[in-house]
Amino acid sequence: MILYIAEKPSVGRAVAEVLPKPQQKGDGFIKVANGDVVTWCIGHLLEQAEPEAYNPEYKKWCKAHLPIVPTEWQHQVKAATKKQFNVVKKLVKQADVLVNMGDPDRVGQILVDEIINYCDVPKDKRMAAQRCLISDMNPDAIKRSLNDMRRNSDFIPLATSALARARADWLYGINMTRLCTLQGQASGYQGVLSVGRVQTPILGLLVHRDLEIENFVTQPFYEVFIELQTDKAQSYSAKWKPSAACEDYMDEDGRVLLKKLAETVLRKVINQPGQVVAVRQSVKKQAAPLPYNLSSLQIDASNRFNFNAQKTLDICQKLYETHKLLTYPRSDCRYLPKGHYSDKHSVTQAIAQSSPALAQAVKNADLSLRSKAWDDAKVSTHHAIIPTSRAVDASRLAADEQKIYALVARQYLMQFYPPFSYQEKQIDTEVGGGLFISRQKEVLHNGWKALLPERKANPEDTEFSALQLPKVVKGENVFCTDGRLHEKQTSPPKHFTDATLLGAMTGIARYVADPEIKKVLRETDGLGTEATRAGIIELLFKRGFLIKHGKEIHATEVGRRLILALPEVMVLPDMTAHWESQLEAIAEKRISYKQFMTPMLDGLNSLVEQVAMIRFAGLQGQGKAPVRRKKTIKRSVRSPAKPV
Repeated sequence: MILYIAEKPSVGRAVAEVLPKPQQKGDGFIKVANGDVVTWCIGHLLEQAEPEAYNPEYKKWCKAHLPIVPTEWQHQVKAATKKQFNVVKKLVKQADVLVNMGDPDRVGQILVDEIINYCDVPKDKRMAAQRCLISDMNPDAIKRSLNDMRRNSDFIPLATSALARARADWLYGINMTRLCTLQGQASGYQGVLSVGRVQTPILGLLVHRDLEIENFVTQPFYEVFIELQTDKAQSYSAKWKPSAACEDYMDEDGRVLLKKLAETVLRKVINQPGQVVAVRQSVKKQAAPLPYNLSSLQIDASNRFNFNAQKTLDICQKLYETHKLLTYPRSDCRYLPKGHYSDKHSVTQAIAQSSPALAQAVKNADLSLRSKAWDDAKVSTHHAIIPTSRAVDASRLAADEQKIYALVARQYLMQFYPPFSYQEKQIDTEVGGGLFISRQKEVLHNGWKALLPERKANPEDTEFSALQLPKVVKGENVFCTDGRLHEKQTSPPKHFTDATLLGAMTGIARYVADPEIKKVLRETDGLGTEATRAGIIELLFKRGFLIKHGKEIHATEVGRRLILALPEVMVLPDMTAHWESQLEAIAEKRISYKQFMTPMLDGLNSLVEQVAMIRFAGLQGQGKAPVRRKKTIKRSVRSPAKPV
């Protein structure tokens, strides 16, 4: 008997639909006509054991116990899904062949593997297990996946990476949360001070941004513009470009801070002759943006619809599991397998039916085009999020579901539109020894931007102008007829929003101090994973560390005090970013589990010593004491949920 183990019931039922009929539906499984069985998890059926499972004394939070480091790691069955675990366990024992059908990512791999290991499956049976990667819930796609199964053992490095991540997160979160909470209580704080290797640096980003804004001192800077006239009485404007000799009077962004300098330049050029020193003209093209991964979709949904990251993910999951309109949504990849190119006709027709507003866009698409999105070398376990070949009546979708589906569909259709092209012209003019620049950008062909009507009227804001620069040649004489001085004020950075915070997490290299880690991170996925970012942001709100003012996200006073008290290594993204790069290295077999865990434990011991000396000044009287369960309940109060 072949046992197919899916990550969730909806996937299991979709798989059963393509297997032999008639079928017998059981409690937590489906038996198909040839005797094979499909069962499913309900997310994680197992969880890391609590500290008290290793030593009953750990039930009480005590500094003397820290750091808690298990010698032999244990899992425990989650109480809420114990019934389904028993179903899966019984079927695992009966099966001849096991098929891991967890979601096609690191978590999906380990989620099923840990059940197989927990059930003490014999080695030969474990090594014979198969892996089926499903990223599209439609029947034809599931059949293709079933016909293209690989050995589950091929994914041992990925599972090892997931195991290392889970254990390291447990060690860091359990020990640091207990220690910070105890130190907080000693300082008069009521409640839990949750710490995690990802959540804390994210909170650090927000706290430091808030402080940067509060401490920002605005100052004026100056720009000089002049009006020029050719011998043919043609006029054009130009902006002064300060030379290297002016650097002492400029900030790091090249803005002139000395008003007297700008005034001097203006006096020197008005009513003076000048000369064209360079003329550049070129046609430039912008290829269509790649299809979405989860973060890029969440960022666009936030910018366009003000959806937070979790809402977008929840909608995507429903479009994937319930409606079967999107491919696997928790993807970190923006490329597609070359084999998917042949599905373009069925996918675009499904878009036209499911989103009538895009019917004309489908009609205008040139399906003979092939963007750089189709690239097998850049696709690993999963690919970009795109529409499937399934179509539904748009009325069956909720309004927000229609918005997200249309966003993904539009991004896919862009791959069949020509590049956005424009002409760029620049005139460099010298007057009174100073250099003045004039630029003009003119749209030649909207290309894929035709799918963005809201941007069509004013592409890229003020970059494109209806004003035309005159036809001049190098060496031509001109005359400065007028000039003006613009005084502006430097402005502080903006508070994070859902979109910019996600952007910061995916582009975390910008905030990393270590140049070597910065270099590595430019090629990795950033802070957290596609699957966890939304949940971590939500967790910080639930912990009372973040609050929203309109679209802006601010740190609360508790969140700020926590960050300012902790050692710098805990609140900067360097450490967790380094972890992510090492976890990726484990998955790619470049380093071993031990090479990651040993230095991580050394660092943990050092942090325990440092944090044990901290006093959380300013938190006295703040927070809420945890609600304790009644004594009649046999099971004791569990320690706080493990931070990520």
